[in-house]
Amino acid sequence: MRLLEYQGKELFKEFGIPIPKSRMAFSIEEARSLFKSELAFPIVLKSQVPVGGRGKAGAIKKCRNLGEVESQFTMLQNKKIEGESPRGILLEEVIDISKELYVSLFLNRSARCFSLIVSSAGGMDIESAKNRFIMDVNSTDDIGDIANRIAGMAGLDGENRQKFVEFVQNLHRLLYEKEAELVEVNPAALLINGSIVALDSKVILDDNALFRRPELIKYEEATELEALAKKNGFSFVQLQGNIAIIGNGAGLVMSTLDMVSDAGGDAGAFLDFGGSATAETIYQALTVISRVKTIQTIVVNLFGGIVRTDLVAQGILRAYVNNLITVPLFARISGAESLKAKEILKDSKAHLFDRIEDAIQAAVQGIKSQEGKAIL
Repeated sequence: MRLLEYQGKELFKEFGIPIPKSRMAFSIEEARSLFKSELAFPIVLKSQVPVGGRGKAGAIKKCRNLGEVESQFTMLQNKKIEGESPRGILLEEVIDISKELYVSLFLNRSARCFSLIVSSAGGMDIESAKNRFIMDVNSTDDIGDIANRIAGMAGLDGENRQKFVEFVQNLHRLLYEKEAELVEVNPAALLINGSIVALDSKVILDDNALFRRPELIKYEEATELEALAKKNGFSFVQLQGNIAIIGNGAGLVMSTLDMVSDAGGDAGAFLDFGGSATAETIYQALTVISRVKTIQTIVVNLFGGIVRTDLVAQGILRAYVNNLITVPLFARISGAESLKAKEILKDSKAHLFDRIEDAIQAAVQGIKSQEGKAIL
């Protein structure tokens, strides 16, 4: 779950990580009112979108007066970045800095621990920065020592070094206490007085841990279809392609998605109804799929164990009878009650296969033939 900048800074403030004075505005009227009581010029307007590269995309603007704020605010409101519309505009005070740093604590899956990366060159071109230092963090006990060593490598001394160690320790506390996968500051600004301020924030939380962190649920952003799926007890992710993939178990659905890609198909939806599905659950799952306008076909990979496949078949049949789905459906059904399931669907529009490879191949070829007819 990737937080917006202002949301990440709310957590920074909670953990004693210094941030500039800033306020969110969702309309130009709100922005105007902030200058009457809370903010002063110069100011920076920062589009709040869940993607990076805002600076290069022209979505961060410095303003010296209200006239500039009004013109730039309206422009940013209407500016999409990588297809994402802004959720609001952050108005933030301008700070005089002496040096920029890049600081990141992230889940290093290959090393099976968290790692700390620091670069003495913060900003937009961090990917190509040469002065980068990385060290693994294996426990909460050694973060201060690691931060101190990296501070020396980055050329920090005196007050800067002490403040940097505190800064990293607080980021590390946030990482563990909120069960984050990434906490990144780019840039962290060194001030003349030795203090360090987070000018930006990038925080990615583990959404699987939200049941332990109810205070973070307010940051969860879901589309209407994702919310409907969650309400009905299954997982749904909309993708860019035209093939919906449905199965029971995230691993099964993910492997099916990979097989569709290998066969030349393009997944348009990921739907996992887990191990407690009923006929109604399946019907609701197909209801969600029917509302994804890009879907041209459906692939179902079902292995009955805890799930009774005949109940799944009942849900599919009902969807066809009620004209909920009109696109072709290709299914591999095996396991518990699979003979009953196949009997239920034998006279339906569903295409049944003994092997998932054959079902996927038929689905992909069906779409390609449709595209060929459209060209003719």
